[in-house]
Amino acid sequence: MTEPAPAADIVLPCLDEAAALPWVLGRIPPGWRAIVVDNGSTDGSARIAEEAGALVVREPVRGFGSACHAGLRAATAELVCFCDCDGSLDPALLPDLAAPVLAGRADLVLGRRRPTAFGAWPPHARLANFQLARMVRRRTGLRLHDLGPMRAARRTALLDLTLTDRRSGYPLQMVVRAADAGWRIAETDVPYTPRSGRSKVTGTWRGTWHAVRDMSAVLRDIPVAPTVLPPPRPAPESGPHLPARPPDPAVGDPAASRATGAGR
Repeated sequence: MTEPAPAADIVLPCLDEAAALPWVLGRIPPGWRAIVVDNGSTDGSARIAEEAGALVVREPVRGFGSACHAGLRAATAELVCFCDCDGSLDPALLPDLAAPVLAGRADLVLGRRRPTAFGAWPPHARLANFQLARMVRRRTGLRLHDLGPMRAARRTALLDLTLTDRRSGYPLQMVVRAADAGWRIAETDVPYTPRSGRSKVTGTWRGTWHAVRDMSAVLRDIPVAPTVLPPPRPAPESGPHLPARPPDPAVGDPAASRATGAGR
């Protein structure tokens, strides 16, 4: 007997997150599927994920972008979400975050991290994020506050962005190329708690510097001409229906921003 198609796929890039995985996978919304992309873990993360019922994809090429894109390519649901696998973000919040995409009010929704405790977001990482958000505003016209990892969009549309960054610049490249393509991009607040274990990217000044370097290179991409998003494929009866993009480009959510290309 075949399993029902997932209502949505959640891509969880993973590198040695054995301590956080049980909680994270226990928070996956009913009917949604966790795709854990193991990026070379040595602590048994892949085994824990498999035993919890997640789809495990093994990506040998190290890099946050490598793991994220491998998960996107493995996804089959039309709605795809991304979330960190370290326990700092709650996957149970994804249905609310993805609601504007499902309703046809936005093409990409980003989770704006709101720290709930001291130390959840190191000062150097927060400062780097602030500066990058300002650079994105100058590059695209988007008034974003956070370039965090929790987000939702349509799978086919994401694949059409032809994302190429395989390091820390992947999330930013997604936003920049989506803006260049005329996507409607929105933000919604999500609680951000201290992660389990040590960050592999922004836990140190050096890691943060490397991430900023990768992202700065993304901002030098030549803008592409806006494109019309392709209509979604018919959703299975057990999953959400993703309506085609309406002709009115305005986003009803006050937190939403109209994505514009550089210089327009």
